[in-house]
Amino acid sequence: MKSSIKYFAFAAFLIIIDQAIKLWMHYWVRPTHFGEIDIIPNVFQLHYVTNPGMAFGMELGGEYGKLILTTFRLFAMVGIGWYLAHLANRNATKGLLWSIAAVLGGAIGNVIDSTFYGVLLDNAPAEASTPWFHGQVVDMFYFNILDGYYPEWIPILGGQYNTVPIFNFADACIFCGVVTILIFQKSFFAESYPEFMGEEPTVTEKEIPTESTENIESTFNQEQVVETIENEITESSAEDKLTGVDAEKSGDTGNS
Repeated sequence: MKSSIKYFAFAAFLIIIDQAIKLWMHYWVRPTHFGEIDIIPNVFQLHYVTNPGMAFGMELGGEYGKLILTTFRLFAMVGIGWYLAHLANRNATKGLLWSIAAVLGGAIGNVIDSTFYGVLLDNAPAEASTPWFHGQVVDMFYFNILDGYYPEWIPILGGQYNTVPIFNFADACIFCGVVTILIFQKSFFAESYPEFMGEEPTVTEKEIPTESTENIESTFNQEQVVETIENEITESSAEDKLTGVDAEKSGDTGNS
C-alpha cells in the first residue's frame, strides 16, 4: 500500500502557488501596472481579469448558476480527494497519482476563489445575494498571439475573429492532469485496475503483510520441530530393536 501523503502535499504545494499568483496579481499588478505585464510582447502577457464562471472564462448563467457551480466544485473536490486516497491504497501507478493530485490542487484552487474571494477581495458580482460562494475567479495567463482571424478551413473557429480564453495556474493544473491521464490512460489503468484489462493482478513481495510472513515462518519452524522429534523417536525405536536382537543372540550363544 502506497502512502497518499506526498500526493496530497503536492496538491497543497500547487494550491499555494496558485493563490500566491492570484493575490500578487490582485494586490500588485492590478494597481501598479494597470493589471497587465508583457512577458513576451505580442505573444504572452499577464493580464488581470476576473470571471464568475468555470475554467477558461466559461460561465454558468442564471440567478443560481454561480451557487450551483461552487457547490459542484466542493463535491468534486471531496470526490477527487477520496479517489486519490483510494488509488494510493490500491498501489496505483505513480503517474496516475501525480496527475490526479494536480487535478485536485487545481480544483481546490478555484474553489477557494469561488468560496472566499467575494468576501476577501470584495469581487462578488453586484447582483449576488451574498458575497459568500459568489467570489469571482482571478485569471491572468493570456496568449494574445492566438487572437485574430482564423482561416475558413479551420472547423468552428474559422472565418471569424477569435479571442483566446485567459486562464490561471489552477486551470493549467487541471488541464495538464487530465491530458496526461488521457494520453497514458492505457498504461495507468492497466497497472491500477488489471482485472478490468483482462489481466490477473500480481502480488509483489511488498504487498504481502508482515504478519502473514511471520505466521508462515512460525508454522514452518513448528513443522521442522515436529519432524525432528518424529525422526528421533524412529531412530530410538530402531536402536531398541537392535539392542533386543543382540541380547537374544547373546542368550542363545550362552545356552548352546
